Amino acid sequence: MSITTKLGTATLGSALLLTLGAGMAQAATVADGNTMATLRPVALNGVKASGTAMVTVNGNRIDVTMAASGLLPDSPHAAHIHFGADARNECPQASDDKDGSGTLNTTEGGPAYGPIVVSLTKTGDTSPKSGLAVDRFDTAPGGKISYERGSITVSPDVAQAITDGKSVVVVHGVDHNNDGKYDGDTKSDLDPSLPTEATDPAICGVLAAAPAGGVQTGGGGTSTPDNTLALALGGGLILAAVGTGAFAARKATNRL
Repeated sequence: MSITTKLGTATLGSALLLTLGAGMAQAATVADGNTMATLRPVALNGVKASGTAMVTVNGNRIDVTMAASGLLPDSPHAAHIHFGADARNECPQASDDKDGSGTLNTTEGGPAYGPIVVSLTKTGDTSPKSGLAVDRFDTAPGGKISYERGSITVSPDVAQAITDGKSVVVVHGVDHNNDGKYDGDTKSDLDPSLPTEATDPAICGVLAAAPAGGVQTGGGGTSTPDNTLALALGGGLILAAVGTGAFAARKATNRL
């Protein structure tokens, strides 16, 4: 082998090692972890619902479980994980009602929670493009959501935001006039073909590091406010699902 060939081979090998090393370093910057959010009514929107969400981060994949009750029954409820580098990374406040309508729409909540980064659809695409895929979101039978989906692919930035406590879970869909359906003259700020009730934020919670030991469901286990809420909702989904392999059987069918 000539000296030139040897040098070329050595250079290529070094380049490959540097590329692999850079990729490993980037992957190492995303800390895996378990996060939880207590979902509470969004200010001004008159919702009496509540819930709990749990997100497990494994590299660039997340597993999500969510339980909620008190929502408008048998109606689609778009649900997302939101994050924005310039957002406050929190749930909206009454002061976010910029048009003075007395309620908060999704755009008004944007400065608090940021844009959609994950659409919590039941099937198919989970990107922001599916933010209004009303046919693929939970319809809250009896006013309750019981959601579970694993192996959702996210970007490193989104994975990091979740583990850093900078992302927010928002469930949309509000019955402002209490007539049991989405209607009214005010149109959605996101899609004028829909009433604003269909897209206004209902409940919201910031994802933060889960308590040590996770959420237990059996007798004698650690009890936390989130655990109590999950059990009250019939939220057997939010078991110690994080780290227990509860998603293993579903990953093959849920992989995008």
